Amino acid sequence: MKLFPYAHATHPQWRMAAALVLAQLRARMALPDHATSPSLGLIYITDHYAEEAQAILEHLCAELPEVTDWAGTVGVGVASNNVEYFDEPAMAVMLCDLDPARYRVFSGVAPLSVSGRSGDGEGFLAHTALVHADGQTPDLTDLISEVAERTASGYLFGGLASSRGATVQFALGSSGNLRGQGASAGVFHGGLSGVAFAAEVGMLSRVTQGAQPVGAERTITAAEGNLVLTLDGQPALDILLQERGISLEQPAEAMPRLRATLAGLRHGLPSEASAGSAPLRRGQFGADVTVRHLIGVDPQRRGVAIGDHAPVGSRLAFCERHTAAARADLTRICAELREELEPEARDHALAHALSDNEAESAPHPARRIAGAVYVSCAGRGGPHFGSPSAELQVIRRALGDVPLVGFFAGGEIAYHRLYGYTGVLTVFTTPAV
Repeated sequence: MKLFPYAHATHPQWRMAAALVLAQLRARMALPDHATSPSLGLIYITDHYAEEAQAILEHLCAELPEVTDWAGTVGVGVASNNVEYFDEPAMAVMLCDLDPARYRVFSGVAPLSVSGRSGDGEGFLAHTALVHADGQTPDLTDLISEVAERTASGYLFGGLASSRGATVQFALGSSGNLRGQGASAGVFHGGLSGVAFAAEVGMLSRVTQGAQPVGAERTITAAEGNLVLTLDGQPALDILLQERGISLEQPAEAMPRLRATLAGLRHGLPSEASAGSAPLRRGQFGADVTVRHLIGVDPQRRGVAIGDHAPVGSRLAFCERHTAAARADLTRICAELREELEPEARDHALAHALSDNEAESAPHPARRIAGAVYVSCAGRGGPHFGSPSAELQVIRRALGDVPLVGFFAGGEIAYHRLYGYTGVLTVFTTPAV
């Protein structure tokens, strides 16, 4: 497996952006350490191009006939190595050097079966999957769990399309559509789509949280639907007001603090140790915690309503978005990936190469990263990290100059859950030598 060619560009006219992207891709494909004939393309566009999604896909297919399969979606922002594009017309493309027998594009007209096999049903078993979804899809969380159950590992990564206009997904597979499900030109509205990967495709994935607890984690002892009534037997609203130093008798001061408060919900003990979850550190959430909005309070019943079902027995901690914590946690997951990928024993020359300035270094064989996909919350990025592209710069400093594309989502998918205010970083790895 060679390095994945990737490219990104911005231009008011999508054809000009596509021309810039194609020029970059062809230049990289001519390099000896990059793939020359990859078959799977990942494409992410900002919502400025959403209405032209079909034309963009057809253009790329015509210009890159060796790429037989495509997947991707739209975001209010897109990302590539060391750069993000927010609120501007842009696209990012990566061409993955993978054996076509070891992945399958799936969609509403070519779904994964219950056995984890794609619509063709021939010789392929899904181990994990990159998933793109429309946030308006009914019973979305159940559908995400269902797709996870159709993979051998139960692990998904990806996110919800985000757009101020049309919400589109790209899913074009050379294996065709499931018989009887109709035809497709490769652009979808609604539902789920993506790429399933066989176990032979090496990859590592981590979730980074963007919120920090502001109080203790407590057990939900009484609740109705999404209304939390008591925590550790005490009125939930009273605990919230106490931990945040809020008085409802001063609404002008209370409302901004309440709007800035979130709820970190843990439905049970972590079950994804095999996927590499790190243990919970003090002041940090682990990947088994989903962050949800507070959507209201009930002064009469002293309850707090959150944007998710809150079953009795779950654990809850009030939290807030925290830039320094988000930066530190993103650095942590990158360090974990580096530690897992780099060889334990290195010769002097290799050690010297890896100690160079990471922001300027070229991809090094010790990284063993052929490409990466990063899906971040639309509420993160430069506006949250303090400067344009700061979030992507953290990743580059940690991992080096590796091929990377991604988008800023309306919700992030990891394991079998839908997250918020998180980043999901997945790297495709080459075998150790």
